[in-house]
Amino acid sequence: MTKLEQLLSQYAAYHLDHKNVLTHFIGIPMIVFSIMCLTARAGFLVSGFEITLALILLFLSVIYYFSLDKALGLLMLVIYAIAYPFAYKIAQLGMGAWLTISIGTFVVGWVFQFVGHFYEKKKPAFVDDLVGLAIGPLFVLAEAVFLLGFRKDLQAKMLEEARQQRRAMDEKSLHTVHAK
Repeated sequence: MTKLEQLLSQYAAYHLDHKNVLTHFIGIPMIVFSIMCLTARAGFLVSGFEITLALILLFLSVIYYFSLDKALGLLMLVIYAIAYPFAYKIAQLGMGAWLTISIGTFVVGWVFQFVGHFYEKKKPAFVDDLVGLAIGPLFVLAEAVFLLGFRKDLQAKMLEEARQQRRAMDEKSLHTVHAK
């Protein structure tokens, strides 16, 4: 199993309910965009070009995603390249408007996440493993790619392993409840 399959399977084990996945299609992009907005305000100039904290974080995440899968990493780069100018524009607003939009988007995104996990009846993946925070955006992108009919082999491997992990999680929870 590749590292990508392992990470996506681990994340998917917490996201097998279609309603939960749907809420993640809304919530995760909102959260990522809000973090872009919040971090696009801090920066420094290099030869007349502003390097923001957002650009650094996006660059590092794309390198990570690219190390896991070149095609998904490239798609994420394209998505970030489209979204960043909008985030940068919001970061240039007055303090009140910038914070209201950025924090408001962040909070609404998390509301979608937690509503989804209500349907799933499972805690978010990052509660058990902080890597889930980095894998969430890649999971949503992979799910979109699957919906478009691509990478069906990856989807099949991910779902098979995720279902096995989920069964193990459920059995562990059941044993913990009975042990009390």
